[in-house]
Amino acid sequence: MKLKHILFTALISAVTSAALVIGMGNYFKKDNSYGGQATGVVPSNYKLAGLTEGDAPNGVVPDFVQSAEIATPTVVHIKTKTNAKQVNNNLPRTRPNNPFGDLLDDDMFNQLFGGRNNMIPEQRASGSGVIISDNGYIVTNNHVISKADEINVTLSNKKTYKATLVGSDPAYDLAVIKIESQALPYLLYGNSDDVKIGQWVMAIGYPLNLETTVTAGIVSAKARSLGLNRDKAGSTATAVESFIQTDAAVNSGNSGGALINTEGKLIGINSAIASPTGYYSGYSYAIPVNIVKKVVDDIIKFGTVQRAYLGISYDNATGMSEEEKKSRGIPTGIAGIYIQETVVGGAAATAGLKKGDVVKTINGVNVSSGAELQEQVSRYKPGDKITVTYERNNKDITVPVSLTNKSNNFDLVKEETSAAEILGADFITIDAKNAKNYGITGGVIVRKIKPGGVLNDQTRMRDNFVILKVNDRSINNTEELRKAISGKNTFTVSGFYPGYDGVYEYPISMDGSGE
Repeated sequence: MKLKHILFTALISAVTSAALVIGMGNYFKKDNSYGGQATGVVPSNYKLAGLTEGDAPNGVVPDFVQSAEIATPTVVHIKTKTNAKQVNNNLPRTRPNNPFGDLLDDDMFNQLFGGRNNMIPEQRASGSGVIISDNGYIVTNNHVISKADEINVTLSNKKTYKATLVGSDPAYDLAVIKIESQALPYLLYGNSDDVKIGQWVMAIGYPLNLETTVTAGIVSAKARSLGLNRDKAGSTATAVESFIQTDAAVNSGNSGGALINTEGKLIGINSAIASPTGYYSGYSYAIPVNIVKKVVDDIIKFGTVQRAYLGISYDNATGMSEEEKKSRGIPTGIAGIYIQETVVGGAAATAGLKKGDVVKTINGVNVSSGAELQEQVSRYKPGDKITVTYERNNKDITVPVSLTNKSNNFDLVKEETSAAEILGADFITIDAKNAKNYGITGGVIVRKIKPGGVLNDQTRMRDNFVILKVNDRSINNTEELRKAISGKNTFTVSGFYPGYDGVYEYPISMDGSGE
């Protein structure tokens, strides 16, 4: 009997130990991957509302009670902080003798008598974001986080996390951030192609620093272009806009929040309002979720958006008067995109399209405006094939087109863009001997500033400047410099000039520089 007890106890101990090993292994195994949302997988927030994939909350429209219950836990409050910065863009010079040096230190002297340094005060802002995976990926607007040194995220349950920037693209006004958490509720993607003018929608966010706020309205229009977005070069030419226009009330702070349908699915990211006062006065605009999905997946997978180009300059034939169409040789009654020029070696030219053709469909979807054309093409990456139907000489022609990148090839854009490419200069890591002579642990020497580059166009920096920091991050070598500036729209480079006194700071804005 005693032996049986001993054996039974040993068996229980073995089973318990095995369970603990397996459990602890799963606990410490972190999976930060995000491969898109799996079809048929329903997050807990939908299940709590008693719904399965494909169900619509209730049968009454427009009842948003269940939709709000589903979506509000997935919309987060984003608060950002931009650190105070001391800006000095003057050319290096030796420090002049200070006649009051024995009484006042240099900083106090400059403050009292107007020194060369200007202080940009600390800035705080807020917006909204949408959780799109259970392990903490969040989509928001680029303009919500673009100048932030610190990003904090508060969930609807008041839990707060520090977020890291995964990547962003000002041309789409979209960004992806991440918090370290698991088993989060998230919002399922809908299909913005299925959105109909007149259907009911609900906007969710944190307007005017209020707590979670929901508003409802209808879709007023689709494929709106407002000329708000800018690419990294500050141009609207390659920016992508095809907004869903609604009359749901959206205010400052709603940016980055969710626009959902009556099924409680994400159909857009609220981005802008049309208002002379800066407050809601009639219409708001959201980025369609089908664009959002592509941008988010690219940023997470590649670190940057893989942008495809058709390679044409165009006019909207649909918006032309019959007289203008006649003068250009466009048949009357034609609706589509009139090609002004094709880029030599570009996708369209290679497929046989030329000036005077009128593009009518992309993959069978009618396109009658530049915004609609952008929306369709922006869903693909270089190397993807689409079908384009165009009209020439009163005849419809359909051809396969292999989309290219901006350089007219099929290469994917690499995330690891060098510091030299980003800033427009040659850099070398300072050697140990010089570092010791200067009394520093490391740094990067600006060997040659190139004409037309960011440093040349935006600062008065000179060759041989030694970079010590980017924002508050110490820089010891060229790889640390690359990592510190990659993906950031604004940052401050600080350091010194050998032989000159003082630390010099150069604020840089990639929103106003070349790609």
